[in-house]
Amino acid sequence: MTFWRRTASEPDKQADSLPSLALLWLIASFALLLTPQLDRLPIWLIVVCISLASWRWLAQQGHVRLPGRWLRTGIMLGLVAVYLIRVQGSFTVDTAASFFVLAVGLKWLETRTVRDFYVLFYILVYLATVNFLFHQEIHWALMNIGAIALLFIGLQVLNAPELPGGMKAGWRRLGIMLLKVLPMVVLLFVFFPRMAPLWSVPLVSGEARTGISETMRPGDISSLAQSSERAFRVTFGGAMPDYRDRYWRGLILDTLDDGTWRQSGYESGYERGYEPDRAPGRVDVDGGVGELAPREYDVLMEPTDQRWAFALKGSEAASSNVIEESDDVFRFRRPADSAVRYRLAREDTAQRIPPAALKAEDARRYLQLPAAGNPRARDLAEELRRKSDDMGVVRALLTRFREQPYYYTLRPPKMPDNGIDSLLFDEKRGFCAHYAGATTFVLRSAGIPARIVVGYQGGESGAGGEYLIVRQYDAHAWVEAWIEGQGWIRIDPTAAIAPDRIESGLRDAVADEGSFLENNWMSAQRYGDVAIIQWASLQLDRVNYQWQRWIVGYQGQSQLNLMSRLSGGFGMRELGYLTAGIIGVGLLIAGLISALQARGGVRRDGHGKVLEAWHNVCGRAGVPVRSGETPAALAARLAVAEPVTADCARLFAQMINSHYYRPQSARDDNDDLKRLRRLLATMKRQLRRAGKIRTIMFWPAMLRPAMLRPKPHSGKHRD
Repeated sequence: MTFWRRTASEPDKQADSLPSLALLWLIASFALLLTPQLDRLPIWLIVVCISLASWRWLAQQGHVRLPGRWLRTGIMLGLVAVYLIRVQGSFTVDTAASFFVLAVGLKWLETRTVRDFYVLFYILVYLATVNFLFHQEIHWALMNIGAIALLFIGLQVLNAPELPGGMKAGWRRLGIMLLKVLPMVVLLFVFFPRMAPLWSVPLVSGEARTGISETMRPGDISSLAQSSERAFRVTFGGAMPDYRDRYWRGLILDTLDDGTWRQSGYESGYERGYEPDRAPGRVDVDGGVGELAPREYDVLMEPTDQRWAFALKGSEAASSNVIEESDDVFRFRRPADSAVRYRLAREDTAQRIPPAALKAEDARRYLQLPAAGNPRARDLAEELRRKSDDMGVVRALLTRFREQPYYYTLRPPKMPDNGIDSLLFDEKRGFCAHYAGATTFVLRSAGIPARIVVGYQGGESGAGGEYLIVRQYDAHAWVEAWIEGQGWIRIDPTAAIAPDRIESGLRDAVADEGSFLENNWMSAQRYGDVAIIQWASLQLDRVNYQWQRWIVGYQGQSQLNLMSRLSGGFGMRELGYLTAGIIGVGLLIAGLISALQARGGVRRDGHGKVLEAWHNVCGRAGVPVRSGETPAALAARLAVAEPVTADCARLFAQMINSHYYRPQSARDDNDDLKRLRRLLATMKRQLRRAGKIRTIMFWPAMLRPAMLRPKPHSGKHRD
């Protein structure tokens, strides 16, 4: 037990060299800085960090001992080995940040001296900047700022552990410091040139994030329906489209293989168009400059680690960070590893070009089916084909869905090998992915080119109706069929089976079933009937949306667009000159203030200011302070010159001496300061009644005119 516990004969002196309160603030800051990363850090690493920080605190309290050099080395090697086994050679920015967190956790075991405190202080400040790589929302930013504030409080406690009222004074000093630097921070944020970084590292971790993927099995999208996480937000320059028209296209799936729909040419985890020889880099998040035109709309998309963007049919790119591929599908040049903003414009339907004939190679791709399987579905397609043309087949199939007892459910049954047959003829219960896959299969079996489109449908209005919020439970799959003379037309079997899903959303579509967000108890959207919860959720989302658009998204093009509105226009060169001028003026003002303070000898603390005011009163009463004179000597001279002030002057001097020379632990500065101010006011009244001074106008020594300052060689003060 002596290995773990400290004994009286073997005190851990180094662990005691840090004030406990300072260490506590440091640990509290570490806990806050870990919170934004809890969603991505593995459980074992979180447990390790908590355990190591707790070990350090228990050692501070004398319950255990800190490990020696060899034990620390063994712990480090063991944890690094576990880390390497867990990452399995996948080294990305994500895994590097996790390793950094592990290193911070290990640092607690060697935080023994003041020097170690300072080292860990700067490491935790850097950890706060790492957090911004993964979360830029305003509440996480405020949490990071709060953690840094705790670090500064701990730093003040470290340097003055016995200062009474130090906590309150420490927070006050931090507040004053923030108010002083805030104007300069705002100016530099607005005007400092937003140049592209010299390097750019992608944050793609290789692990799928919540959202649609490049493949689709029947149950994939139904699992997304239990998530209320945001997918993207949209702001329109003109009127918002009706709910039923909000089909957000993401990608097209055209190949059926072993029950899985995927993009043709998909392999090795890369989608079509990926450029493996492109240098590593980050997705361009700077899109959408200037006011929105009536046909334009802005999309702020959450990170997906994928390259596809979401758009309404018949749109065209209006910002340079998104490119249009064929079939109204849009892509980024790099995977979206962070929140990205882009702009699109809806085409004028009056100027739309009639569709050309479908190419033979495309027709073959959109008619592809496995050689065998689902015989009853194939027979149904042949039966419909014999009775009607292409459009008739489509209408007949939708009529079947509408009139027969098909159900839209978030609890679909498990499908056997011939799942399409089971869905169409036996179970008749499924989600959008089930019905979209079955519809595409039947249309292709009837000789009609068809494909699945995966994306989102719907979106709720944000606070004030200013924008739309599209969430993961809005994920949707529908069908497009090629009809000669009309081109690709949208066919949504869900609209025939559960029109509420398309008209008003998933909540209404499964209201009878009670399955909406049934496994997500913490989601505010689950409690849509509680008005106060919905109001608070939308208000918080509005704040975050504006924060991301105008603060996090304030990039190079956005800055130049803002500067172009100023008279004369500003480019990068002018912004550089302006920034240098702002910094120069700021430094000049700070230097002047420091020089004036040094010249006047202004005391920053309240007792010093009261003492200076007393010196002014004595000078006006004809008893100017002499160089090096103590408060007691000055009080004695004032008592001789003006006996009415004798008692107050002596008590005032005693209290001043007590403040500066009594032990800090025995002082009550706030009460003493109040008594000193009352004594000073009493002396002023006594001298005023005796006719020795007039009403005193307080001027700091550094600003008082020379003619008003007391002259040591004269016996009287002249106003």
